[in-house]
Amino acid sequence: MHISFAVFADAANLSQEGKLNVLGIFDALQVAGFPSIHPRTHFVIRLKGGVTDVGTHTLAFRWHNPKGNELWQSSGNLQLEAAPQASGDVDLPVVAVIDLPLDAPGEYTMFVELDDQPVTRVQLFVNGPNAPIPSLGLVS
Repeated sequence: MHISFAVFADAANLSQEGKLNVLGIFDALQVAGFPSIHPRTHFVIRLKGGVTDVGTHTLAFRWHNPKGNELWQSSGNLQLEAAPQASGDVDLPVVAVIDLPLDAPGEYTMFVELDDQPVTRVQLFVNGPNAPIPSLGLVS
């Protein structure tokens, strides 16, 4: 099993047809002060599994602040069923809605583990009050 992508987003859901809808992907935040909480953050993962991956798997998230301290963690089990066609991959979308704790400006990391093995990490840069707004290189 592997991860096709993992992102932070404003919203995500699965349609009746099983399509994964993701809205407002971001990798940076501006907050008014610290400590803070970024409420209802959608952490979206698209897992792909094949015939050899059928069964129960453990998925874990670990949220670290810029100093490397773990602020939050969660884990749970996933059940991967066989694809209707024996040779096809199965999509297993995961949408975790999290209130992200933020305790300082800097780069935070969401570590993702599958069956106790690290599989990916996603960075989120957080600016605090009075931080300069980056220039987009636009000239007026």
